[in-house]
Formats: sequence, C-alpha cells, structure tokens
Amino acid sequence: MYDSVQELLDRKVEQYNQPSFIEKDPISIPHRFSRKQDIEIMGFWAAVLAWGQRPVILKKASELVELMDGAPYDFVLNHQESDLKRFLAFKHRTFNATDTLYFLHFFHTYYQQHETLEDAFVPFHLSTEAGPCELDHQERDGFAPGSEGAFLTAFHNRFCDDPFFPERTRKHVSSPERNSSCKRLNMFLRWMVRHDDRGVDFGLWNRITPAQLVIPIDVHVGRVARKLGLLNRPQTDWKAALELTETLKQFDPTDPVKYDFALFGLGVEGEM
Repeated sequence: MYDSVQELLDRKVEQYNQPSFIEKDPISIPHRFSRKQDIEIMGFWAAVLAWGQRPVILKKASELVELMDGAPYDFVLNHQESDLKRFLAFKHRTFNATDTLYFLHFFHTYYQQHETLEDAFVPFHLSTEAGPCELDHQERDGFAPGSEGAFLTAFHNRFCDDPFFPERTRKHVSSPERNSSCKRLNMFLRWMVRHDDRGVDFGLWNRITPAQLVIPIDVHVGRVARKLGLLNRPQTDWKAALELTETLKQFDPTDPVKYDFALFGLGVEGEM
C-alpha cells in the first residue's frame, strides 16, 4: 500500500512545492522581505497567527507589518514607548494587544543579544553560548539530548522566561510537554530549516536539519493522513505528529516534512 501512497504524496509535493503556492499562504508574509531578521520575525508572527481563514490571516499579518512601518527588525530594535500605542487595537481571534506587546518586548530584548532567532530554538546544551550554568539551563529546558521536540521545548521555555511574561500569552506558543500538536511552530521551523531549489521554504537555519523536523499536523492534515493509512491515532496532538512523522520517514528519512505540502494540499484544497 505504501508504494502507491508514496507515489501519490511525491506527486503532490511536486505540485504544491512551487512558487505559485506562496501567494495565498501565510508564508507569503515573510517572503516580502530579504533581511534574515525580518524574515524570522514576520515568519514567526505569521505562523503564530495562522489559524482561521487564510485571507484573514494574511490581512492581520499584513496589518502588523504596516504597524511596524514595513521594517519589523528595525522597529523591534529601535521603537520608542510611544510607538507601542498603535498596537493597542490589534486583535486576531484570541490574540490581543497584551500578546502583541509581549511579542514586541520579546523581540526587542532578544535581538539586542542575538543575530538570529535560531539561537532561541537550539537546546542550550548544544548552543555555542553554553557556559558554567549549562546544567541548570539544560534541566530547565526539560528534555534529554536528541529527544523529539527539544527545539520547541527550548524555545517555549526561553520565550516564557521573562519577568514581564503575561500568562495568557502562553497559549500562543505551544509546547510538546503539554501534548500540543505544535502545528504552527512546526510549520515555522519548516519554513526556516527546509531548503531545496523550489523557493518556497527559506532554509535560513543550519543548526537544525530537515530530518529533525516534525510534521505540522492540524485537523485537515490528520484527516487526510488517516484516510491514507499513514496515521492511526485518533487525536490530533503531539503523539499524532510524532507518529505521522515516523511514518513519513519511511518515504524520505532526510526530509519527511516535505510531505506537509502534499497532505495540506489534499486536505485544504478539497482533493480528498
């Protein structure tokens, strides 16, 4: 069975992993930029906002770009406190002004010390910054070296480890430890890590490999995967994401997440 399913998925990857895919997808937001930090900031934010109808997602992410004067990296580094008032009316579903202001605070603080957002996802024991307190950070990050979800756990802990962190914002940055599917963060990692000659994913990061990624799974992807016999677990959660990723590794162990294009296309575009 898998031979025929793999042929179908490979064919759909070829169909959807094309520049024409970009325009109507949230990945079109970071594609507006060429500077690495702009791509990271708006890629992350567009991914976090990516629930609901795609036209609305694109509209709200575009609104954020406009509020940051079309230059996200420059804005998060150099804005004045008075510039933040314009964000008080921003809202997308349950994402509100409190969340928005904390995101800006996090980016402002973070990029004063780091060149790339990749550092925030790399487990501390693998980071070039590891020093005398390495053990404390590794214990705080709460994962074993090489474990699935280590990148997401590391980021979640660092994002929330701030005296100004509002607890309500935690729901927007999921964690495997809470058995969330982490769909939006896994999608963001796909954008930043995967690299090929198609021009859709950016492939900006090199300390995380495509083989280490986990498939972004939502209701649509899960439904298609179950119909194709790729997933048995009925819940759409972290365990399901891992199960589906392991199945897809049978088709391509070095880049299983490329099949996100196929499963997404078959589901959302109504082909299955």
